[in-house]
Amino acid sequence: MTRAPHAGPEPAPEPQDDAGGPVFYGRRMRSALMLGTAGYPSPAALAEAARAARPAAVTVSLRREDAGARAGAAFWELVRGLGAPLLPNTAGCFTAREAVTTAQMARELFGTDWIKLEVIGRADTLAPDPFGLVEAARILCAEGFRVFPYATEDAVLAERLLEAGCQVLMPWGAPIGAGLGLANPHGLRALRRCFPDVPMVIDAGLGLPSHAAAALEMGFDAVLVNTAVARAADPARMARAFARAVEAGALGRAAGPIPARETATPSTPLAGRPFS
Repeated sequence: MTRAPHAGPEPAPEPQDDAGGPVFYGRRMRSALMLGTAGYPSPAALAEAARAARPAAVTVSLRREDAGARAGAAFWELVRGLGAPLLPNTAGCFTAREAVTTAQMARELFGTDWIKLEVIGRADTLAPDPFGLVEAARILCAEGFRVFPYATEDAVLAERLLEAGCQVLMPWGAPIGAGLGLANPHGLRALRRCFPDVPMVIDAGLGLPSHAAAALEMGFDAVLVNTAVARAADPARMARAFARAVEAGALGRAAGPIPARETATPSTPLAGRPFS
């Protein structure tokens, strides 16, 4: 395995607009959009999408780097040039032991203690394995990792992950790559209410910018998008659309939206209305 060269200290976060960016493990992010790096039609398409999105972080799988020295070095140089912090992930791991080993290798290779923790329970849905996820999270948090666990919207699982030491949660919107958006909005709202002060990122299943805006309006702090951008006919344009959507969603939430109701409320008062 070829060790990637260290890039030195990461640049300071850029100034925020009125919406601001979320805070993960004490670091203020520049955006509420995180971007995956898999599945793009070309390295150039990935780079162009990242420039358009200006994401808070980009995820990268260790397996990409481990494919070979020359390919790994080339990909490392590409992601370094994207101008965003790296969030290595344990994609494709089906056991806690495999995920822990992959995370340890990623920290050595990428020089960061941030890790997106995935422990997959089913190959067909790519649903998280809650038991393996908690086990791996407990081990990695004890080793000093800043863990971003890919989970479901289950509040009991969320509580166990927080007890294990996680300070950020990443509930799925829908199965990875499904493009369904927020498949269980009631469950997601309940999760958000249960842990109002915990940073949460909607991870997986988003297909449209409107899905991202809805997640931010619901009170989530950020979204992580990969397939919806990578497989769009125009990845850069879709990335830009998602960037604007999360900004709109965050601003809308901060502005204090009116409550939903089942009856009409006139925008023009009836008092003083002329009668013939």
